Amino acid sequence: MTVVDTHPSTHPPLPPTTEDERLSWLRLLRSRRVGIATFYRLLSEHGTADAALDALPDIARQAGVKEYQVCPPEIAIAELKAARKTGARLICIGQPDYPAALLDIPDPPPMLWMMGQLEVLHRPMIALVGARNASSLGLRMARNLAAELSEAGFVTVSGLARGIDAAVHRASVHTGTIAVMAGGVDALYPAENAGLADELIVHGARLSEMPMGLQPQARHFPRRNRIISGLAQALVVVEAAAKSGSLITARAALDQGRDVLAVPGHPFDARAAGGNMLIRDGAVLVRDAADVIDALPAELTAPAQPALDLPPPAPTNQRPLRDIAALHTEILNRLSPAPLAEDQLIRDLRHDPGRVTPEITRLEMLGRIRRSAGGLLSKAGEKG
Repeated sequence: MTVVDTHPSTHPPLPPTTEDERLSWLRLLRSRRVGIATFYRLLSEHGTADAALDALPDIARQAGVKEYQVCPPEIAIAELKAARKTGARLICIGQPDYPAALLDIPDPPPMLWMMGQLEVLHRPMIALVGARNASSLGLRMARNLAAELSEAGFVTVSGLARGIDAAVHRASVHTGTIAVMAGGVDALYPAENAGLADELIVHGARLSEMPMGLQPQARHFPRRNRIISGLAQALVVVEAAAKSGSLITARAALDQGRDVLAVPGHPFDARAAGGNMLIRDGAVLVRDAADVIDALPAELTAPAQPALDLPPPAPTNQRPLRDIAALHTEILNRLSPAPLAEDQLIRDLRHDPGRVTPEITRLEMLGRIRRSAGGLLSKAGEKG
């Protein structure tokens, strides 16, 4: 069947209001060869899920698919029963509880299964992801960032994998954290995180677009990753290899218009290669939660009185251009043909790091600064 990408964010479909309508939505989405774009197209063309289900066999036949059958009612009924048994609730696009941030992404899930607290879906979120075989430093960084961001009023979002994901959830389990599952919301994977998964729904939530009970497979994780980044105002990569799921999440975040930030690591550590590459390509360098918060647009920051004692920097675009030009001159005058560590440069300048770091990134994007391995900086066009 032909798939037409129909984005529902401008006019989301009217959500189901009865149990029969919910069942029809679920049957339509679970029918063979009906992906997200096709689901929205069918609803748009036929008005209701029931009408779309009636039309599907003929559409499939015209597309050359023989003996096509829609999802049987008993399959969807069994999924709804499994959800009731585990306490999961179904949230459909268009309902008030549906996370508003997901309406901005190209392919928002039509339905999400949720276990936990609804209120966390409507608080500002920051996603943190990273390596499963994380280093001790990476785990410590993940815990510190998650704890500080939680104190500042943010809900953390991650994927409940071992390593960085688990560290993020554990550090914010009592203040609000969301685990987006690659399988069913009730399919706890890996098994070692089952206790954590149960604990986090007391103050947070587990989310999944997949059928109840479905065990995750490799192809499910990229789909899961787009929801992790889509929920959040920004994505922080704590530690990641050059080819990793975390970089897939970073690419999804960029496609969705989300800010991407990364924690730098030693250039000899393969687990830091992905984060260093992101920084090289323009991601904001993260040393602590203040760097994350400073990178957010003023209108997207967390509550007005955060628990974290962070000096609020003036928004870059509201400072006089003369001040910005003067700071650029100071930065460039401190650099030479010999590469200099960014941290050292910031210390030498004796300005608020939240003011300096965005301008370093700007100069790098303008081609005035070259960044080499390990986050070392030098003037563009000069060799050390």
